[in-house]
Amino acid sequence: MKWITILLALLPALGQTAGPTLDELKNDHVLPQNITTYGMGQGAQRWSPLTTINRDNVGNLVPAWSMALETERGQEGQPLVYNGKIYVTTHEATFAIDARTGRKLWRNKLRYSKKMFRMVCCGFINRGAVIFDGKLYRQTLDNRVMAIDMQNGETVWTQTASDWQDGYTMTGTPLLANGVLITGTAGGDMGTRGFLDGWDPQTGEKLWRFWTTAAPDQPGGDSWEGDTYLRGGGATWLSGSYDPELNLVYWGIGNPGPWNANMRPGDNLFTDTIVALRPETGEIIWHYQVIPNDTYDYDSVNELIHATLTIDGNSRKVIIQANRNGYVYVLDRATGELLRASQFVDKLTWADGIDMETGRPIRSAATIENLTGVEKTVWPSNIGGKNWAPASFSPETDLLYLNGLEISMQFKPVVMAWRKGTAYAAAEFAFPEPVPGEPMGYLRAVDPLSGKRVWQVPVDPPANGGTLATAGGLIFTGLQTGELAAYDIDDGKLLWEYQTPSGIIAPPVTYELDGEQYVAIQSGIGGLFSWFLPNPKFATVTKGASITVFKLFKPWSADTAHPAQ
Repeated sequence: MKWITILLALLPALGQTAGPTLDELKNDHVLPQNITTYGMGQGAQRWSPLTTINRDNVGNLVPAWSMALETERGQEGQPLVYNGKIYVTTHEATFAIDARTGRKLWRNKLRYSKKMFRMVCCGFINRGAVIFDGKLYRQTLDNRVMAIDMQNGETVWTQTASDWQDGYTMTGTPLLANGVLITGTAGGDMGTRGFLDGWDPQTGEKLWRFWTTAAPDQPGGDSWEGDTYLRGGGATWLSGSYDPELNLVYWGIGNPGPWNANMRPGDNLFTDTIVALRPETGEIIWHYQVIPNDTYDYDSVNELIHATLTIDGNSRKVIIQANRNGYVYVLDRATGELLRASQFVDKLTWADGIDMETGRPIRSAATIENLTGVEKTVWPSNIGGKNWAPASFSPETDLLYLNGLEISMQFKPVVMAWRKGTAYAAAEFAFPEPVPGEPMGYLRAVDPLSGKRVWQVPVDPPANGGTLATAGGLIFTGLQTGELAAYDIDDGKLLWEYQTPSGIIAPPVTYELDGEQYVAIQSGIGGLFSWFLPNPKFATVTKGASITVFKLFKPWSADTAHPAQ
């Protein structure tokens, strides 16, 4: 198999460095014994070539071990796996765990000012880390960027990216691209100015900063009026992806602030924009603005998935984004050319389509009237047709697998003054109560070129964890009621599920160890949906964070048991 050949080629390098190496990061998607990147590959496909667990035997999946993560807060993190160890982050700690036994090897504990928590938008969470050359890199809620020794858990260096008292927080995952560590920021709804930072991963020296709201003397500066860019949002709260052949980093940028578009006339570059950057300098190579002058907090931060698709008879290397606004976008990875923009939700009222000549959305009459101050029902809501939970993509089916949403909101723009360290939305909005028999969520298989739902399965309450696609014909995802579930990739048929200790709002991963395939998931209810979309079913979901790892059932044997330590 292809991944075996690559593994053998990398073996000499493994003995020369603490690892992972740049080559291991580059080949993460075809080296399933380790998971070294967020997205299970630099192209963020969340697809595994492993087939040991498949549609024929997934019913025999059982827990191998579980470990408590010592917090009651929500868990949105993705585990990493390297050389028999699992690395897990929560908002307040980093863990190394023996991947065979589930025993804790070390913990790096964080300390926060209690006053800081009032700045956090949508749950006290962390989405994961990146590992490189013997160090684990993560971000913290109070805006620290940290390097941690992978062997002993000691902090190697710490830098502060921004001041939490200004409204900034960090919840996302760093990206390692061509030897540069890149981090983003949250807090775009607090009257802040978004940015990306590039760091030297060995020393912690800051190499560059890219401000996501353009100043008057910068390209795009004429898209802002006066000094509105200084409080213009543009958070970068999810991670990007990286193409090592083009040496381009792709990152989605968040909504402008405040939400009331009348308070900041202009296109507001580079908010709601997909940018391609050089990792060494932060220089923009190309950009595509998804929504100029966004008024509905739609963002464009969702994952940017790499794929090779046949379009108009030609093979094209593309990035795919299923945006919160209800459209799935397909762009050329080298140039940023918009190739497709298709609706993937049932109901969409904010736009009448995408003008493929200009790439700009066609604002609907309802949106135009809404901007005059008239309250309107808007589809999808600002929670989106898909929220942050990462989709997966199978190169065998050329389909996206995502947790989709069908939720509206009542929305009315208002005028408000900016105050440092407080929410700066300038809008009144509300979500509907759940209605029995009318699902708000669906697990969907979506054609990225047309938006067609090949199949869909209703999910109640709506899921907000990521998906995992495998060559074994499976889609894994977690439910807020706590089940980790496996579905047939061809038709969405439920094949297996297991009740974990708490609700799941995190993406599952799979890897191989000692010839066996494992599936891992962090569970712990919390995050955005439990705050803004309460559901009666949450009453039976217990709090408490943990990681649970599964494998196919094998009878116990003293020859293979791990002795107590």
